[in-house]
Amino acid sequence: MSGTSSAAGGPDNSITALLAQLSEGNREVEARLIPQIYEELRRVAGRYMRFERVNHTLQPTALVNEAYARLIQESHIHWKSRAHFFATASQLMRHILVDHARARHAGKRGGVQHQVTLVEDILPAPGQSPIDVLALHEALERLTELDPRQGRVVELHFFGGLSFEEIASVLEVSERTVKRDWRMARAWLKLELSKEP
Repeated sequence: MSGTSSAAGGPDNSITALLAQLSEGNREVEARLIPQIYEELRRVAGRYMRFERVNHTLQPTALVNEAYARLIQESHIHWKSRAHFFATASQLMRHILVDHARARHAGKRGGVQHQVTLVEDILPAPGQSPIDVLALHEALERLTELDPRQGRVVELHFFGGLSFEEIASVLEVSERTVKRDWRMARAWLKLELSKEP
């Protein structure tokens, strides 16, 4: 399929249609795709960066650019939908930031840490002791080992900003299941992170 047509007979410029064409190797659609996804990627990056220190050397624009470059290079991924693309982008951004934190601090957990104040009633409330981004990452990794789907739900909703409906589509489960996973994961992470020094 060299192009997708809309009901009006013209090319379908929806994000999902453009991603499908990109998956098929049509690099020409990038010029139409980038303006549609850029602001959404910046919003996802902004959600991640709000947990970082104010003088972080990696800015949201650089995070978006690095994530986009890596995503477009992933030629083996067949993008199923807009939600699938942003779910993958969210996961990639988290790993870029964690890699950046590890490189900066060279694994010295006793030294200066990335301090984060967590919001949205998932972790310690504002005003309580903040935790570092690596501690958050490690707690999320432990949760994912115990329950991979709950880990993905947290990542997609809390960091990626996807709605429960979008997450249900990405994970191919019911919205009710996603909401249950969210409640259980949130309670588990609150307890787990309260143990952090």
